[in-house]
Amino acid sequence: MPRIDRIIARHLGLSRQDVASRFRSGRILDANGGVLAGTENLPEDARVVLDGAPIQLQPHVHLLLHKPTGCVTALVDALHPTVAELVTDAPCPRDLRPIGRLDLDTSGLLLWTTDGARVQRWAHPRRAVSRTYHASLSRPFDRAPEGLVLRDGTQPDIVDLRVLDAAEVHPALSIPRDGAQLATITIRTGAYHEVRRIFAALGSEVVGLTRVSFGPFALPRDLAPGSWLAIDLPADPPAQ
Repeated sequence: MPRIDRIIARHLGLSRQDVASRFRSGRILDANGGVLAGTENLPEDARVVLDGAPIQLQPHVHLLLHKPTGCVTALVDALHPTVAELVTDAPCPRDLRPIGRLDLDTSGLLLWTTDGARVQRWAHPRRAVSRTYHASLSRPFDRAPEGLVLRDGTQPDIVDLRVLDAAEVHPALSIPRDGAQLATITIRTGAYHEVRRIFAALGSEVVGLTRVSFGPFALPRDLAPGSWLAIDLPADPPAQ
């Protein structure tokens, strides 16, 4: 079992020196109110009390983030704000990694986990996890032909593609004035800018795009852009 100071430093995103100072001042107690020494060994799922507030330490953390437009899916970027800046107040912020990505101009659901194995399993193309998007288009799109192939040879796995009624659209979708049609699309592939390239191949242009679901997870309609919530993430995505 790891030392409790290392667990707390990881969980709160603090330096070991900062955690050691809190131990010395008696600010970290066990679940029964007893004083802890930072060198003690405790399980990673132990409960401690910091400044009177109970904290459940967790071996892994999983989040659902409402990614806003204008930030990139990266941990560090020299030009743009990053999604990593939106989860600094989450448990284990230094260990969190996004599952897949959404580009700069796409908003919506983005999953996070501290478990590298889950990142690989949920993002791997072989798992074919379904992704549903709501889109605002510059003009009506043409009917998708059977076996649509994009210019680079990609053949998207389209599960659903249809016009979307305004009453159905997710509030996360930004609809610019030049939007002429709303659409929803569900795919099981996740190639670079795939949704935008699909609609381009169908004679239209995406002017607003948000991801509203990923596998069994749906973006809550009342979750504000930039906000996150903790979730239970299965070790493997469900079979499609």
